[in-house]
Amino acid sequence: MCNTDVFTFLESGKAMSCKVVVAIDGPAGSGKSTIARLLAQKLGLLYIDTGAMYRAATLKALRAGVDPTDGRALAEMLEHTRIELGETNGKQWVRLDGDDVTLTIRSPEVGSLVSVVSGHPEVRSQMTQEQRRLAQSGGVVLDGRDIGTHVLPGADVKFYFTADLEVRVDRRLKENHEKGFQTDRESVKREMIERDRLDSARKCAPLRVADDAIVIDTSHLTISEVLSLVEGYVRRRTG
Repeated sequence: MCNTDVFTFLESGKAMSCKVVVAIDGPAGSGKSTIARLLAQKLGLLYIDTGAMYRAATLKALRAGVDPTDGRALAEMLEHTRIELGETNGKQWVRLDGDDVTLTIRSPEVGSLVSVVSGHPEVRSQMTQEQRRLAQSGGVVLDGRDIGTHVLPGADVKFYFTADLEVRVDRRLKENHEKGFQTDRESVKREMIERDRLDSARKCAPLRVADDAIVIDTSHLTISEVLSLVEGYVRRRTG
């Protein structure tokens, strides 16, 4: 089984007394990862970046020469894979078999294949098991594509972020350039459209809005505005 550990160091005095579980789902570029991380920091919760887990698995497949369309081979690969997520001095990091891959997993090459890899039931089964284990004690924020519908359907508060395609493309293009990946707008747009299609059409835990999710269109909102909305909902729901 994929051996996934999370190491997070929270500042003293920030932890909430309740063990709230927050799920944030949505397509790429909707802002879910940014808000999930900031919300966790503000409320003293553990942030679990499930997308980074799938990206790390995709990178491992690329490095090991494992066919990303072969679900069984990927599952076998994960049996001998260690993925670690954590935070040091407010900075998120990801390690793959002891190697820091925080930046590498955000490469366009990984991004173009992550929906293929994550679409296999064998892969999602292993990842879901680990994500549930990490969240079982509560006090967590998880973001992804199927958190509120499949991974943690009993989450205390569920959000679904959405945004106009052109806005999401601009955000991803800016993110890539800030990380040193020189990608053009049209290629980013094509990749995002394809990821939306694959994530929504897969048979195993597709991307969709949970019946009890709070839907937020982030297209024309600032990060601070979205964070304020989300924090307000969480505090009201948890008292």
